Amino acid sequence: MATKKNNSYNFPHPMDNDCLIGHTEVLNDFLSAWNARDTHPIHPVWMLTGPRGIGKATLAYKIAKMVYGNIGDFFIIDMDRNIDKDGKPKTDGKVISVYTVRAMIEKMQMSSMSGNWRVILIDSVDELNTAASNALLKLLEEPPAKTLFLLVVHQLSNVLPTVRSRARVEKLRPLSISQLRELCVKFMPEEDVSTATLKLANGSFGKITGLKKSGGDEIYTEIINLLQNPHTTSADIMTTAKKIAPLPELYEILLDVIAFLGLADLYPSATKAISDINRLYLEPELGIFKIITEIKKCL
Repeated sequence: MATKKNNSYNFPHPMDNDCLIGHTEVLNDFLSAWNARDTHPIHPVWMLTGPRGIGKATLAYKIAKMVYGNIGDFFIIDMDRNIDKDGKPKTDGKVISVYTVRAMIEKMQMSSMSGNWRVILIDSVDELNTAASNALLKLLEEPPAKTLFLLVVHQLSNVLPTVRSRARVEKLRPLSISQLRELCVKFMPEEDVSTATLKLANGSFGKITGLKKSGGDEIYTEIINLLQNPHTTSADIMTTAKKIAPLPELYEILLDVIAFLGLADLYPSATKAISDINRLYLEPELGIFKIITEIKKCL
């Protein structure tokens, strides 16, 4: 049975990361709006949306530090600051509670007399529960003066339409191969990251780190070789399926294989089959085996 690699990487938190690769157009648009704020009021709500791992939070913190500097207040809502109804850290949650949002609003109201700019950064809006999203909406309906909201969003469809409608939505593009390589050189200098892995990441540096930690880059290459080998047997396919089975985060790598092989017609059925694996199979390798076998039949 395959096990995850023990690779560990020490990436800085987005707050401490001064290395922003890409997204210069959005950054420059913000700077232009910010520098002209005295004659043309800046939009108070900036929503930075795009796939995970492309640097949205890094950009948000870079903008935040430009605004609040040493003269204003900075309020952050994220999973690390998540609290329960008693104000205690909520470490086991999968969503950000309404209590976290309310606590931030209370702190913000206490700072309203300073007259300085304030920044509220939420990373990410996708993780707000329904009550928290509604609390945010009430705040956005009448944004406080001299307050900038920076909202990180991984999937725009997860955001309440009413929240979305009150924001300036900036869609950040996936990173290019050269930008991904630049990040790898800086943060993973000892790793051999192939061009195939860079392409597999679909513009997400976060996905590269996940692939390297799990061994997904090697499994991807193994599947491609398996499918292109005319002598591959059912036993070979099952061996590979067993390697993937303990790593649910790699199941969707099968969709990347389908894309690489140009089998677009298989995409809908494979997507459904992947989502059904844990629901239908006590042994996930059986579901994975069926998907790989189906791909093989189409070659």
